[in-house]
Parts: sequence; C-alpha cells; structure tokens
Amino acid sequence: MEYQANSRLLFLPVTSERLPDLEEFSNCHGKFRYCSCMRWRLTSSAFRRSTKEDRVAALEELVRAGTPVGILAYSGTTPVGWCSVAPRESYAALERSRVLPRVDDTPVWSVVCLFVDRHFRRQGLTGRLLKAAVDYARDQGAPAVEGYPVVPDAPSYTYMGTPETYRRAGFVDVTPAGQKRLVMRYTTLTEFHQRN
Repeated sequence: MEYQANSRLLFLPVTSERLPDLEEFSNCHGKFRYCSCMRWRLTSSAFRRSTKEDRVAALEELVRAGTPVGILAYSGTTPVGWCSVAPRESYAALERSRVLPRVDDTPVWSVVCLFVDRHFRRQGLTGRLLKAAVDYARDQGAPAVEGYPVVPDAPSYTYMGTPETYRRAGFVDVTPAGQKRLVMRYTTLTEFHQRN
C-alpha cells in the first residue's frame, strides 16, 4: 500500500521487495547504518554485543520474516526518509525500559526513530513521515500510535522527533505524572486526516 503525502513524496512500508531501497538508504546515511534501527529492538546487552554489520543483518532478517519495521519516504525512486514504526512488543529494549514503561495495556504501535536525508530537512518531511506511520499502523489494525519525542538539543537519543512535530501531527501528551520522558499518543485516527 502507498501513502502519498503530496505529488513529490511517496511513503511505502519496508517489505522484502523493498530491501534494496532500505540498503540504498542505509549505505547513504552512515548514522542510520550504524544503528540500523536496532537500538530499541534488541535488549541493551544484545545491542552492546552486536556489531554494525550484525545490526544491518538483523534488520534485514526481520523484514524477510514479514515483521513490520517501518516506512521509507521516496522522492521519485530515491529513499530520502525513514520512520521506524512497529508494534511496541517488537521493541525488546523499549518493553524493558524503566524510563519509558507502558502507559496502559493498549496494544500500541511505537515510533522510535525518524531520520531524514540532509537535503530534505526543514521541509516538513518529519511530520509527513508521522502521518504515513499513523496511516500504516491504522491499516495494520493498530488502535493507537505512540511516540517518545525529545526536546531539541537534548543529550539523550535524539532521533525520536520533537514534541512540536508530534503536536502538529495530532498526537497528545499522555505522559504519566512524575515521568521525565514524554509519551505522545495518537488514538483518534480519523481526526488525523481532518487536521492534515
């Protein structure tokens, strides 16, 4: 399924047929390739033991197994953006996190990484990736999508987007009282399309 945000950009889920596109994106973006979006999918100890190439292979293996891992943004045929969105339970480190425990028992999908090619930054692509992530998760039956944004220039993991980007996309703050890390959730999926 395609998620078209405008005439220039196309958003597609990563499937085994699109592994060459994921590889192209990975090869062109060293910071993305270093982690290969396995930081939250592996336990912390497993991530520390893994090499960069282990992580590249692990992400590819998940895709070949049919596990949802995320979507790519395309300009023409070139992948220029990435959003890691998948069922929360597929992220082993997130499930074990004391900093980001589950808010409730809703079977959410989680956005844990947004990465945009430097030539496409500051053009609203991150917000469009979020919209496409919500569309994709909804189509897969997810009742809610969560993100864990950080403030700009935060010393922690910064690839999770900013609170303002999530707010503009229609996510609301559901952070439990006393918790430092933000949790933002999109639950009324039809409202998302009315806002955009």
